[in-house]
Amino acid sequence: MSLTIDLARRVLEACKQRATELRSPVSIAIVDAGGHLVLFERMMSPYGWATGQISQAKAHTAVMFNQSTDAVAQWGSQIPGFASSMATMSEGKFIMAAGGWPLRLNGATIGGIGVSGGNAPGRDDEIARAGAAVLTVLAPATHYVPQPQAALPYTQAARAAVQPTPMPTYPSRPASTPAAAAVAVSETKNLDMGQEMQSEEQIYGEGPASSDTYSEN
Repeated sequence: MSLTIDLARRVLEACKQRATELRSPVSIAIVDAGGHLVLFERMMSPYGWATGQISQAKAHTAVMFNQSTDAVAQWGSQIPGFASSMATMSEGKFIMAAGGWPLRLNGATIGGIGVSGGNAPGRDDEIARAGAAVLTVLAPATHYVPQPQAALPYTQAARAAVQPTPMPTYPSRPASTPAAAAVAVSETKNLDMGQEMQSEEQIYGEGPASSDTYSEN
């Protein structure tokens, strides 16, 4: 979900209302999830040019680290050279000062808000939080709760449908015993010898030889 201009205006109006209650005219910048400026307004605060640039840097920093700029300042100040290197890499769109908050809708960060120019310590952060709270009121985070499914009737047809398909059966070959195997071998040998004898008789003939017939004549 992206930050629409309508949502940005609601956030801006909430910030302006809180700033008016505190009598603290400020500069307010609202950016999308990519750090691009969506809406900006300066409430006639002194040093308006500086506060305008600072408010945009705060909004960009809040989106960059997905947390408040006050939290970034607390742990970032312990890293030597962190602030200067980040300011250089972001082309001046990074600052470690309270007054910037990420804008979240349904648990997702869709943008950031930055406020600068408060006339008292903590005013920037308070005004920025008033704007960020608008999205929480509009669309509170929802959590998915799985619902139990109704049990299906376990009829005879349903029971048959879930039964595994039986495997095909094949007739088994009878096992041969050693005695039967020996008889089969003996019969095979006798058959082979009988065939050889018949072949020899066909070659040489069964009647008297031709020499015997010639002698009688």
